[in-house]
Amino acid sequence: MSTSSSPGAGRWYQSLFVHLIVAVVAGVLIGHFWPQIGGALRPLGDGFIRLIKMIIAPLVFCVVVTGIAAVGDIRSVGRIGLKAIVYFEVVTTFALVFGLGVANLLRPGSGLSIDPATLDPGALAAKTAGGHLPSTSEFLLNVIPESIVGAFAQNSLLQVLFFAVIFGCALSLVGPERAPMVFGFIEQVQHTIFVVMRWVMRVAPIGAFGAMAFIIGQYGIATLGTYAALIGACYGAGALFVLVLAAISRWYAGVSLWRFVRYAREEFLLALGTASTESVLPRIMTRLTDSGCSKATTGLVVPTGYSFNLDGATLYLAISTVFLAQAFGVEMSLGQQLAAVGVLMLTSKGMAGVPGSSFLALSATAAAIGAFPVAGVALLLGADRLMDSMRVVVNLLGNCVATFVVAKSEGQLDVERMRAVLIDGEAPRPEEPAEDKADEKADEPVAATKA
Repeated sequence: MSTSSSPGAGRWYQSLFVHLIVAVVAGVLIGHFWPQIGGALRPLGDGFIRLIKMIIAPLVFCVVVTGIAAVGDIRSVGRIGLKAIVYFEVVTTFALVFGLGVANLLRPGSGLSIDPATLDPGALAAKTAGGHLPSTSEFLLNVIPESIVGAFAQNSLLQVLFFAVIFGCALSLVGPERAPMVFGFIEQVQHTIFVVMRWVMRVAPIGAFGAMAFIIGQYGIATLGTYAALIGACYGAGALFVLVLAAISRWYAGVSLWRFVRYAREEFLLALGTASTESVLPRIMTRLTDSGCSKATTGLVVPTGYSFNLDGATLYLAISTVFLAQAFGVEMSLGQQLAAVGVLMLTSKGMAGVPGSSFLALSATAAAIGAFPVAGVALLLGADRLMDSMRVVVNLLGNCVATFVVAKSEGQLDVERMRAVLIDGEAPRPEEPAEDKADEKADEPVAATKA
């Protein structure tokens, strides 16, 4: 392959992972020592995330359509979707109960004795910008796009996925051999998007640098001390929950989660640096298909999980609910905590893409259980952004494990390929062969001239 023969290939200082580490560390230093400069660097991070969002919708459409058409079994598509939803509900409910257990055990809000009279209701309204979480019926109805063009233009992931599933099933019934131009065109678009994605990833360190500098410059490292107990509880719960995910992955799917994290370390570090799982959605889907998951399973489970399987966010919401009650000196009863679980099970499903969604979900929970003032949610304004690292990693890992589990249950996990990639490191990424061929063709005239 051309990559192996290129000069300097494999040198540590040329690794994207190393570049990302340097960028994140530099961002932390800039944000800490020169906070005004760090705060001004936000456009770098936002610009990179926009570049990623630019290719998410067409990539998801292409991956899902070609995956379903290749499988050729529409019933398996329905099973994959149903299994994914059931898995998401079970795991996120466990995450909520687990978070409540950790909060009751560690009691991060005890001793704060917050006076409700000191609260500023306007601070919370400014953060949520007057938005609201959709009801269950609104959420389900919004999955159906009013216009295909509008779904792509608004980058509405679930709407694009909905149309892609219908289109893929229709193409599967027609048969790729009877519509070779349609199937071939979508495949070619997919390969082209992979090339665009490779170009975009070259500026990933710049995006991570800008995002991290802004976070530290805007909120400051000193905030860690103010919310130390809450941050410790959330990150500790996140670490324990990751162990649960690792056990599920190993026990059911036979996949070592640690080996997968090592294989996809660039994506996880980029998600940490940008505080966004969207920034790595295209690449993490590629990593999962590289690791043996079928394109159909990956294309259906991962985008759906971005709305239905927010394990890290549900952990944070559960712990924060108990934290706020404890901060006001209120001991939540078992009934109130079970009611909180019920409310959060509903509100957490509509969080994706809604500004200030965590505050809206907590506000709805506060109003439902009456354990603390709704305005008290504003206490978390200083700590919320510091939780992003935990939420991003746990959310991302949760969706990866879900993909492995559903693929295994459907017999669409190539165990030999998984072992070759995660243990032996033999298999190339899907887009690499096309690139290598292009490189070889580009080199042929040079070789002929030399001859």
